[in-house]
Amino acid sequence: MKSIFESFGIGMPSRRHGATWMAAVVIALVLPGCAMGPTYPPAPKSNASPEFNYIIGPLDTVNIIVWRNPELSMSVPVRPDGKITTPLVEDLPALGKTPTLLARDLEKALTKYIRDPVVTVIVTSFVGPSTQQVRVIGEAAKPQILAFRKDMSLLDVMIAVGGLTDFADGNKASIFRASEGGKSYSVRLQDLVKRGDITANADMRPGDILIIPQSWF
Repeated sequence: MKSIFESFGIGMPSRRHGATWMAAVVIALVLPGCAMGPTYPPAPKSNASPEFNYIIGPLDTVNIIVWRNPELSMSVPVRPDGKITTPLVEDLPALGKTPTLLARDLEKALTKYIRDPVVTVIVTSFVGPSTQQVRVIGEAAKPQILAFRKDMSLLDVMIAVGGLTDFADGNKASIFRASEGGKSYSVRLQDLVKRGDITANADMRPGDILIIPQSWF
């Protein structure tokens, strides 16, 4: 039976250096396994951004303006349960609505108290619903949750999180895309952030999770 050294075409080491040789062979065998990981197709790029309308989420702040009724106009937070409370209107659902739709709902509720109300809703603090937030986990300088915005790119996300840590394996990063049934794509963050290779940039989508693994060495 051949020894592990003979199998690789290596002469048998002396007893004195056997431990050193064994360690070298083990490292040679393990390194490829460490470098390997799940392989995903590269993140697609698109010249045309899909239609995107901002949806109100918990902890957003909305400025409500009721024309000719300043006493009813104010800035209010969206509660964690997704509802808002304003003068004359209690517990009105805001979660999942556009600002325009919320304004129409407020007008309908206020018709009980004032004639022909005209309401405008302006979102002033953006968090968005959890289904549209972009999450960055792993070896980012500041892992966090970001509100998605139209035309958001991978480079925008990396600037927001402060880049990569010294331990990041940036070119092994991936995007988990919930909007496509959990499909994953590979991205080259090391090339993008450290080398300035703009060809490594990619489009982000609502609900994306950017996963940045740690380098083994």
